[in-house]
Amino acid sequence: MLRFLIFFSLLIHTCVAAPKKPAAAAAAPAKKWLTLNGQEPAVVARGGFSGLFPESSASANDLALSTSSPGLTMLCNLQLTKDGVGICLSDIRLDNATTIATLFPKAQKTYKVNGQDLKGWFSLDYSADTIFSNVSLVQNIFSRPSIFDGQMPISAVEDVLGTKPPKFWLSVQYDAFYMEHKLSAAEYLRSLTFRGISVISSPEIGFLKSIGMDAGRAKTKLIFEFKDPEAIEPTTNKKYSEIQKDLAAIKAFAAGVLVPKDYIWPIDSAKYLKPAITFVADAHKAGLEVYASGFANDLRTSYNYSYDPSAEYLQFVDNGQFSVDGVITDFPPTASQAITCFSQKDNMAKPGHALVITHNGASGDYPGCTDLAYQKAIDDGADVIDCSVQMSKDGTAFCHDSADLTASTNAMTTFMSRAISIPEIQPTNGIFSFDLTWAEIQSLKPQIQSPFLTSGGFQRNPANKNAGKFTTLVDFLEISKAKAVNGILINIENAAYLASKKGLGIVDVVKTSLTNSTLDKQVTQKVLIQSSDSSVLSSFEAVPPFTRVLSIDKEIGDAPKPSIEEIKKHAEAVNLKRSSLVTISQSFATGKTNVVEEMHKGNISVYVSVLRNEYISIAFDYFSDPTVELATFIAGSGVDGVVTEFPATATRYLRSPCSDLNKDQPYAILPAEAGALLSVAAKEAQPPTGAPNPPLDAKDVIDPPLPPVANIAASNASGGPPNSPPVSGAVATAGNLSLSLLAMLAVGLFCAA
Repeated sequence: MLRFLIFFSLLIHTCVAAPKKPAAAAAAPAKKWLTLNGQEPAVVARGGFSGLFPESSASANDLALSTSSPGLTMLCNLQLTKDGVGICLSDIRLDNATTIATLFPKAQKTYKVNGQDLKGWFSLDYSADTIFSNVSLVQNIFSRPSIFDGQMPISAVEDVLGTKPPKFWLSVQYDAFYMEHKLSAAEYLRSLTFRGISVISSPEIGFLKSIGMDAGRAKTKLIFEFKDPEAIEPTTNKKYSEIQKDLAAIKAFAAGVLVPKDYIWPIDSAKYLKPAITFVADAHKAGLEVYASGFANDLRTSYNYSYDPSAEYLQFVDNGQFSVDGVITDFPPTASQAITCFSQKDNMAKPGHALVITHNGASGDYPGCTDLAYQKAIDDGADVIDCSVQMSKDGTAFCHDSADLTASTNAMTTFMSRAISIPEIQPTNGIFSFDLTWAEIQSLKPQIQSPFLTSGGFQRNPANKNAGKFTTLVDFLEISKAKAVNGILINIENAAYLASKKGLGIVDVVKTSLTNSTLDKQVTQKVLIQSSDSSVLSSFEAVPPFTRVLSIDKEIGDAPKPSIEEIKKHAEAVNLKRSSLVTISQSFATGKTNVVEEMHKGNISVYVSVLRNEYISIAFDYFSDPTVELATFIAGSGVDGVVTEFPATATRYLRSPCSDLNKDQPYAILPAEAGALLSVAAKEAQPPTGAPNPPLDAKDVIDPPLPPVANIAASNASGGPPNSPPVSGAVATAGNLSLSLLAMLAVGLFCAA
């Protein structure tokens, strides 16, 4: 236990910091909120920081208090033991959140609860001493960390009160059931004299009425909780949907209501937001506060939020029409930053110094590199929009993530016979842009890429899965000038192959396009030229206004001086993988490299890529929150730019005053400290230590000179018939490709569906 407390203290002091008190002289004007009382919406931590640690454990409670904004409300779901002691667990059964089933494997029972038979291990069958002495907590949501399981005892209500939270909320879910078994939540509360309890909620009207006078004397607020609209309220035997019709009647015994969030913003069967119903306005009109429940960073909700949990909170508190009075969340820091830092946009500061660079435009919301993806990125405030240049068979340069068109178009359904293997470009078969004419490419539909569709079922914005048009390089440059974006990034790959095997001079085409657009003769817009080929970058050495960026695709753990000196011959900046800055093992951040510091000593800027919003791609240390990941790389590692598929998330963070750790303010979005969270777990539960990333070798930077552009036969250069054989350098796969092609077709059809 002592070891645990020491490590947890380390976590609190390195991963987070106590909120600063605002300087009196710099106090900002009070924000005007659309809550019932005009005050800031409350952040209510369900079971503490239950998104990381087992619910209501000491660790969950302490971390919630340390990482959230001032005024946090701590919520405990009350259960009663056989001898009437109150414990904090969300379910009346113990088996989903504790080790009870392994300790008493034959003690399972069945009880009727609110008219339904429930089977499990129930708290009322065990004394408090048995529970506290033998039973420990486990994480009850399988997508969350399990390495803390079996290490933390169940908390009594008094334990949570002992942490002295600013406010304490007790949720009483099953009073009628306990009363049937000679236990009384009301008597338990009276034994505490309601001391320290700010709020009590219950879905049972009879219970709230029974404690009304005592709660009034103690100045404890009572909240009526709505369950599923078709569920039956035990006291009145009415459906909650019927009770909802007379909100004014609730005011007689409660100060507010607690509802699932879809009571306010319903979601249709396609997982898009429907128009808000008038619940909040109706409740406020009746004089009732409204609290919304069900918020969690690792819960897939509406596609409207682009997998950004902060966007969902803002929908409830800063939509311009109404605001709920509080949110119940498993991730209180995310709710805190949304309310304290991101709402009330007119108070936001100017962006920080780090660049927000897109990856195929706003490709998290639209098919990448389309006109709509670029427009969304510009609207979202991206500093730099990017174009990965590809070439058609007849020499048209256009923007596309890869030379292979199979993943992001419907090419497999139309040009399956063109699928070939080109080992110089990728290990798998593909349908490549340089084997299709521009007219053929324009006949294809763009297709949104969902990188975690196979591994986790995370689909991106299906309503826009085929939206937008392909963008030529010339059109891209015109868009950037017409919209006056701060900068552009031109990515060039496969230049040697295209020149020698296809007779396509991609470098020359890019240079000509930039010259024609006059971007090589101005300093208003920043121009970044990126490639993993140092010879490509060297060919732009004679254009001083451009910033050359070396893309380093391999994971590195160090940047020795010889490698930095070699980089400086070709580039002024590098684009590194996230894992080259922070190492990850089993979704935990295990360590931080010094690569950024080493690059900066060599006067080389560092960009990090690729950042995404889906929580499956974000380490637990970042609280499953893309904003905390941004803070870790920008404020923690000091990168000069982030490459992201969701620029709205990045620009919102950088425009927030909470991103500036040097400001004296009540709350700041702090970077995670790699390894701090993992150190809290027992050593035997921690993932094995992996081998460190290798250092960058100078020879990894050096590429052979670009070959001259080959003089390919005119018939190939101008495009042959649709089923012409592969041209020189395209190595057709030997033998029968039918099984492989059918598999690729299946993938294409699935993604296009």
